[in-house]
Amino acid sequence: MKYQRSSQLFAAAEKVIPGGVNSPVRAFKAVGGTPIFVKSAKGAYLYDEDGNRLIDYINSWGPMILGHAYEPVVQAVIEKAKLGTSFGMPTELETQIAALAVAMVPNIDKIRFVNSGTEACMSAVRLARGFTKRDKIIKFAGCYHGHSDSFLIQAGSGAITFGTPNSPGVTAGTAKDTLLAKYNDLDNVATLIAANQDEIAAIIVEPVAGNMGCIPPNKGFLEGLRQLCTENGILLIFDEVMTGFRLAAGGVQELLHIKADIVCFGKVIGGGLPVGAFAARAEIMNYLAPLGPVYQAGTLSGNPLAMAAGLAMLQALDADREIFKRLEAKTAYLETGIRRVLTANNVVFTINRIGSMISVHFDENPVVDFQSATKGDNETFKKFFHGLLNEGIYIAPSAYETWFITDALTYDDLDFTIQAIDKVSQTF
Repeated sequence: MKYQRSSQLFAAAEKVIPGGVNSPVRAFKAVGGTPIFVKSAKGAYLYDEDGNRLIDYINSWGPMILGHAYEPVVQAVIEKAKLGTSFGMPTELETQIAALAVAMVPNIDKIRFVNSGTEACMSAVRLARGFTKRDKIIKFAGCYHGHSDSFLIQAGSGAITFGTPNSPGVTAGTAKDTLLAKYNDLDNVATLIAANQDEIAAIIVEPVAGNMGCIPPNKGFLEGLRQLCTENGILLIFDEVMTGFRLAAGGVQELLHIKADIVCFGKVIGGGLPVGAFAARAEIMNYLAPLGPVYQAGTLSGNPLAMAAGLAMLQALDADREIFKRLEAKTAYLETGIRRVLTANNVVFTINRIGSMISVHFDENPVVDFQSATKGDNETFKKFFHGLLNEGIYIAPSAYETWFITDALTYDDLDFTIQAIDKVSQTF
């Protein structure tokens, strides 16, 4: 395929936008080459500025669960835009989507809408600290909760030590209140809690990790976190920005029957528009201003366009609960096909999957945490990425990202993808 127009647009973008992109994940730094500039999308397909059609496996990093330009969402946004795009005042629409979300998700009484997943996770941590009157949090190496200072912390050589900033601009003072744990390792978490008794406000976790590839929780891991939090007066925060309304109508809480204290949402809940949310039982949410002392605000929070898109999306999912079975069936079909062709071509690999999230790792060992995720063969992944791109298939330009399946994908699309992977893997 030719990407002459995309290359020209990227050169122009580099002159006025840092790195030529408005989010680093869009860059091709990890795989080489020039980012693809999208002109339009419909259903399961992207159409780039050079006229190429690509089968899409990132789906805007998750929200396009029903496909791009899903008609009810598009119409809802158009009709709402005719009435005004922002008011800075309450609207009935906010209450409607809030009531539907609370009805769909177990264990929440109230929800507050914000403008991104980052904002949701940042606000959830502040609320947890205000509610518990404690300062420290535990996060897991490899779990991404947005670019708020508290989350841009990497693990050092010792997981029990304080975190160190992973980005200039994050102060050591902020870093010291973030403790790093190892995903899928309960003993590590218990040790951190014991060493910081009565100081930890919350444990925040992606209940299914999606930023080191797809890494499902080991059996008993989330249950163990729930027990440790209950025993030690710690709030358990599920970052369901990726998994919420995707793996089940009620997210991982419903899928795995585990109760979190605070849940963060994004992606699907906005139907493709910028939105996030965090929710909890009333006792916790009532600590938020204007009822309580924990301040959180946003002029564009509850924006009518985002609320219209989100309500149309949630209504569609609520009316068709079979979609989650269809998505899982399609993803399982894809997994089976990929396993077959990679095995036939003697490629060393591991596949992780849960529901409609899947990732391919070029390593023979199980991928269960950040450390094991980094052991994959990145050179093979680069060949894999560019090979699929040349075949008209777009996956994330990073070995550490989940693929997201959309219901708009047909089995013909899946067969085409499997055949393309067969062809590409023969060149390794």
